[in-house]
Order: sequence, then structure tokens, then C-alpha cells
Amino acid sequence: QVQLVESGGGSVQPGGSLRLSCAASGSILVMNNMAWYRQAPGKQRELVATITSGGSTNYADSVKGRFTIARDHAKKTVYLQMNSLKPEDTAVYYCNVEGSLVLWGNSFRSWGQGTQVTVSS
Repeated sequence: QVQLVESGGGSVQPGGSLRLSCAASGSILVMNNMAWYRQAPGKQRELVATITSGGSTNYADSVKGRFTIARDHAKKTVYLQMNSLKPEDTAVYYCNVEGSLVLWGNSFRSWGQGTQVTVSS
């Protein structure tokens, strides 16, 4: 079993910043790709940013230059630093982690519960 607990969401004015965190726990052997997705009302869930176990990152065009994804292997945590926020960034943000479990090395892919980010004046 893998649990992901997100924190850091909230309300902010346009141009502001927020930092999301997602901490993993459970019988985790290895954590590979980690990612942040978001889903705005009435829209499909979309990929925001990814980071590999080696630290390689990738971003959606809409957030390039404004968002930064990072991870702390020791803390089993992935972060999303969001700067220069815009109203169109308003969404529920979800973390996603892929890896292997201690038990037999079975692969897993888990989602966080989601955290609301609202950008409004």
C-alpha cells in the first residue's frame, strides 16, 4: 500500500506563488517517475510536470518558466513551486507516483487526494 498526502494548496492573487508538496509513505522499494497533474472544472485532467528518478524534468507548455518540479528522495516527497500564477492555473492539483513495492517488487502507480489551487483577484 502506498499513500500520498498533498499539502500547500490555497487561494492566491494573480502573480502570486504557492508551493505544493506530496509525501509518499508505505512499503515502497523504489520511486521512479513523479508527476503533478491538474484538473479544472469541466476539463480533463492534464499533465503539468514530471520528474524522473535521475532528476530530469518536463513541463506543460502552459507552465514552462513559471513552475518548477523537484523531489527529495530521502523524504519521498515531490514538490511543485508555482510562481507568477494566473487565473487559468486554478484547478485541483494531484500528485502521481510510479515505482515498486517492497513485496515482490510489484509495480505501483498511486494518486494523491488532490489539493485546490485558486488564483483570483
